[in-house]
Amino acid sequence: MNIIVCIKQVPETTEVRINPETNTLMREGVKSIINPFDMYAIEEGVRIKEKSGGKVTVLTMGPPQAETALREALSLGADEAILLSDRAFAGSDTWATSYTLACAIRKIKDYDLIVCGKQASDGDTAQVGPGIATHLDIPQVTYVKKIEEIKDKTVRVERMTEEGYEIIESGLPVLFTVVKEINSPRMPALRGLMRAKSAKIIHWTHKDLEANAENLGLGGSPTQVVKIFTPLPRPSGEMLEGDVEVIARKLADILNKEI
Repeated sequence: MNIIVCIKQVPETTEVRINPETNTLMREGVKSIINPFDMYAIEEGVRIKEKSGGKVTVLTMGPPQAETALREALSLGADEAILLSDRAFAGSDTWATSYTLACAIRKIKDYDLIVCGKQASDGDTAQVGPGIATHLDIPQVTYVKKIEEIKDKTVRVERMTEEGYEIIESGLPVLFTVVKEINSPRMPALRGLMRAKSAKIIHWTHKDLEANAENLGLGGSPTQVVKIFTPLPRPSGEMLEGDVEVIARKLADILNKEI
């Protein structure tokens, strides 16, 4: 069972700052971490390997410092790490990002399962995982909360929904996006930390991928950020007091005045 886990390095703080001139994240002075949802993807990949055998390859696209996230993934049990880093990838939207990652996965070739976190904390789009599956033309199951069984060339999972969950069976290869209910990520062991410290990280640029240059980076992104601004603070409101009927009448009077 060969498993590829796609991760992203994101700012640790929720107070994300945007450069008003470039409309890109300002990372200076902000600590970066592995996207929290991707920690569950790493853990699930390692658990499957421990149960079924095989190899876990962790893959990310980002600046050179994203190597730190890959080493952390290696300390948690991943076997191999690949960093896609090139100025040609800069400014990628979710479509260009998923295209680039899919090109890298094609280069890896031998895989049965791709696991991603359900979304990234800095973008919250939940589009990259499904985008990878679309570019690779393989099945996808989103919001997976439990992998029930992997047998022969099929897998059965529980997919979380707003009303409960669905049981879905798929052939391999397949891509999953996982939710935090799927497991509890482990802490790295000392042996894992020592191995990750000296491990070799594979670096690929756009020249290593059989990718159409027109689909990479900002130029290959169908969506682009035109303007970013901070909304003005809301004016202070009014606290309505009294029983339900009194509050309802007061609220109706306020709304009528606004019409």
